[in-house]
Amino acid sequence: MKTQRDELKRQLSQPAPAADPDRHAHPNGGIQRTMHHRNTKAKAQRIEKKPLASDRIRKITSSFAFIEHRFLRQGFWSSLSHHELLLYLFLVLVSDRNGLSYYCYDKICSLLQITVDEYILARDLLIEKDLIAFDGSLFQVLSLPQKPRSSSAAVLKTAKDMQTHDPATIDQLIANCFGKKT
Repeated sequence: MKTQRDELKRQLSQPAPAADPDRHAHPNGGIQRTMHHRNTKAKAQRIEKKPLASDRIRKITSSFAFIEHRFLRQGFWSSLSHHELLLYLFLVLVSDRNGLSYYCYDKICSLLQITVDEYILARDLLIEKDLIAFDGSLFQVLSLPQKPRSSSAAVLKTAKDMQTHDPATIDQLIANCFGKKT
């Protein structure tokens, strides 16, 4: 009697079937050939990818999320802070096929384990970077813009700037309104 482990060993020891090198396999299995350019002077090397656990290949069975490869390859990933990435990836995961979701801020903060201030800052920066839209209750993950946008972080110079943009000053103003000491 063969076990799953024996079957997996047998499958992995078999030579891979010939495939069109420019054709990517379906997510349900098969081989995907990928070009890796490790050295620009060296000839491109082809690496064959075979599932490591053929009994556990992911399948799209109902709703699903996706992120374009451009998100990583064209610098969107590196343009975001930790909290921006966390919020963006969360919104991608919970959105429908049109990118829409309606989680409230307290649930988002709880699930992501971030403060309301961190949430607000990340949300506003994602809006400014044209990655999401928000109408007060509904989020939309937008198609990626042509290139990543950097936030327009300006130097805060005046008391008015501090009152409208500095979280510490804003927190202090709110605390003073309610007679609390900071």
